Amino acid sequence: MKKITIAIDGYSSTGKSTVAKRLAKHLGYLYVDTGAMYRAIALFALENGLISKTHCNQKELIEKLPEITLYFQLNSETGIADMFLNGKNVEKRIRSLEVSQYVSRIAEISEVRKKLVEQQHKIGKQKGVVMDGRDIGTVVFPQAELKIFLNAAPEERARRRFKEYIDNGAEVTFEEILKNVMERDRIDTTRLDSPLVKAKDAIELDNTFTNKEDFFQKVLQLTKDRISGHL
Repeated sequence: MKKITIAIDGYSSTGKSTVAKRLAKHLGYLYVDTGAMYRAIALFALENGLISKTHCNQKELIEKLPEITLYFQLNSETGIADMFLNGKNVEKRIRSLEVSQYVSRIAEISEVRKKLVEQQHKIGKQKGVVMDGRDIGTVVFPQAELKIFLNAAPEERARRRFKEYIDNGAEVTFEEILKNVMERDRIDTTRLDSPLVKAKDAIELDNTFTNKEDFFQKVLQLTKDRISGHL
């Protein structure tokens, strides 16, 4: 069976990573979570005092980019690749609300995007890749054989993320999460460098009212149809 490149883009908390991980595992493809890469740099910026609610020292962060090494390593317990920053597993830390508050601001920086897009190209130059993010189908892999763009109502996306944080013991309010979701939407869609937009040939799917299993089966069928040339 021939292998293809699958690009899954969309708004935050639409389930991009969840469906992309499962799809890659089902197909035996490589999965690349590009959002984790931006989150790792946001964590680096936080740990080095380069970003806060009131400022972002872009100049110093850009100067420090050569010091940042990112890679994925398979977690034998979960069967999924974890994000490593300068040799340390930061998978859990990059999923915090604190990092979520800054990741879109980090992703606005052209030099950061250039560094990560170059890495993403290297990782996915072979077929048999599922990559999710904000600009995969438009910038990273505009030639991807299958492009999917995910959307859902902001309130539903905030509800999902709120449940995730509460389940992990975080002390947050729904209002905080909804504000974060809407602010990330604003930044992602209005930034000058590679804004979040649907590729012209992408298939848009709204999963506001769809359960995870039904949604996955829909994406899987689209993938099978594209691989077989029937889509």
